[in-house]
Amino acid sequence: MPTVLMTGGHAGLGLVGAKTLASRYGCSLILAGRSPERLEQGANELRAETGATVEVLAMDLNSLASVRTGAARCKEMLRSGIFPDAELQAIICNAGVQSRGPVTYSADGYEETFASNCLGHFLMVNLLLDSVAPSGRIIWTASGTHDPARMDGRAVGAAVEPDADALAHQGRDGKPISAGRRYASSKLCTILYAYELERRLRKAGSSIVSIAYDPGFIPEIGMGKQAPAIFRNTAVKFLLRKLGMTMGQMPLSGEALATLAEAPEFAEKSGKYFHSNNGLLSEAKSSVASYDEGKAVKLWSDSEELVRLDATGAQKSA
Repeated sequence: MPTVLMTGGHAGLGLVGAKTLASRYGCSLILAGRSPERLEQGANELRAETGATVEVLAMDLNSLASVRTGAARCKEMLRSGIFPDAELQAIICNAGVQSRGPVTYSADGYEETFASNCLGHFLMVNLLLDSVAPSGRIIWTASGTHDPARMDGRAVGAAVEPDADALAHQGRDGKPISAGRRYASSKLCTILYAYELERRLRKAGSSIVSIAYDPGFIPEIGMGKQAPAIFRNTAVKFLLRKLGMTMGQMPLSGEALATLAEAPEFAEKSGKYFHSNNGLLSEAKSSVASYDEGKAVKLWSDSEELVRLDATGAQKSA
């Protein structure tokens, strides 16, 4: 019985994916998030509906110390015998934030959109990679907003250069970019992480799979609820679809998290980008910038510095 760790698996898109993992693929689950009360509520719902083994893991992606503590606790869980296997079959980096107000900063002093969507997941994956099964998978939840050539990207504002240091310190030395562009930029970085991890895994001779996934714009749930109410109008959604917006649908978009993490047909799809669009899960091309290996290498290296991660995965001394 495989074990899957998912951030944000207690509600919305993630909860649908978690239920699918448990009911369709027989997975045990570790739900990671910052609210113990909400995590336990989601875990209880999953236990009641699926009978799966579900544990909760306190982890605030906006705090590198919390991520380190959470990763250590996850390893303890795997060693304890709670789960049939002492390895993770998948890590699903699903949680995300999109600020609509002024710039705010994490516990480590980094802009919160980049800290939560990028650095928190980056550190978590690096700390837990040695706990992933040889046939395991890493799923990175991305967004079509990262691509300025698509309607998705034009709707929120173009992603900027994936410069980790500049994104982490947005607004410190001048006027920050808009909230929409901060979000789009964080999702570009997420895809660059996914592709760079794939290259590093292959170089190391690993068979672990790294996939980027865009669930599409879903006005009724999650961050889609932050959009003006008009976006939930059927006619407006139809127009957005005609204009080329990547439109997700529930429950497909949530179920796809489980499908990508567990279905056999995706075992050879490492380094690929998928999206849920108009009722279909399909492979797609991400933005031109997302395939720039030089940018990916620099982003990875700079992110290691920001989270104080050395080549062995240990914390660098101050």
